[in-house]
Amino acid sequence: MLDFAIIGGGPSGLTAGLYATRGGLKEVTMFEMGMPGGQITQSSEIENYPGQLEVVTGMELMDKWPEQCKRFGLKHEMAEIKQVTKSGDIFTLTLGDGSTQEAKSVLIATGSVPKPAGIKGEKEFFGKGVSTCATCDGFFYKGKDVVVLGGGDTAVEEAIFLANICKTVYIVHRRDEFKASPHEVEKLEKFDNIVKVMNHTTEEIIGDAMGVTGVIVKDKTTGETKTLDGLGCFVFVGRNILNDTLKQEDGSFLCDTNEAGEVIVNLKMETSVPGLFAAGDIRIDAPKQVVCAAGDGATAGIGAISYLQ
Repeated sequence: MLDFAIIGGGPSGLTAGLYATRGGLKEVTMFEMGMPGGQITQSSEIENYPGQLEVVTGMELMDKWPEQCKRFGLKHEMAEIKQVTKSGDIFTLTLGDGSTQEAKSVLIATGSVPKPAGIKGEKEFFGKGVSTCATCDGFFYKGKDVVVLGGGDTAVEEAIFLANICKTVYIVHRRDEFKASPHEVEKLEKFDNIVKVMNHTTEEIIGDAMGVTGVIVKDKTTGETKTLDGLGCFVFVGRNILNDTLKQEDGSFLCDTNEAGEVIVNLKMETSVPGLFAAGDIRIDAPKQVVCAAGDGATAGIGAISYLQ
């Protein structure tokens, strides 16, 4: 039986394994179907990780993490976890091949993925001007014009963030009003360099060999199209929370979640179920940054030790 089962091999899962094993837990296994590292390995440039002076790719940043995190006994099993259940004090993990594994404590660190907008040019220019993280990539467009797609809280918040860096921020929404909270919209209204393009659909992201050069939008009322010139296009149309592992036979979740499906945790990364922790992008209010995910993992690893003691 495992002392601590970690589901997900990104920064949260790896760091949790490091802290748990270094803290004395003997049977700790991280379940990750692919190579450890997480979504950040797909990023082309990282320059905001503390202590990392050189600009590196996400793959380069995460290169040594698995080796370091396994130094104290963390095991990595390349297996899919289909479901986690709990009976008494013991968790049961059902693997993709139908076999099961028992554990005394569990960390869910499966994360979330941005929803694609599904528009022409989005895939072609992803990483070449198309981004889903203003905090990560906004600095590259300092003093430039950019376009934000979306109308929810995240889109509005990120447009405000970009407005402090970029020359002009066009925010395109297909409705007449934002879905974001009134408080966030009120803050957005204070920026003269944010241009609202309401009641428009996004038709295509255009560019050249150097990357994005603009976004073609269409007025839903008149049918007229126009091009918004911008070197960056930030897509914020929602996220898919990777929480299937927590779904039970009756359709409920093993622990409490919010309406978006994010796992509700306290400051110790504890869920509503004793012994079950959640860290990284799957949890509520996640900043979606590597350094924060790693911090979550450290907190969860320490918490697992305390729980088992």
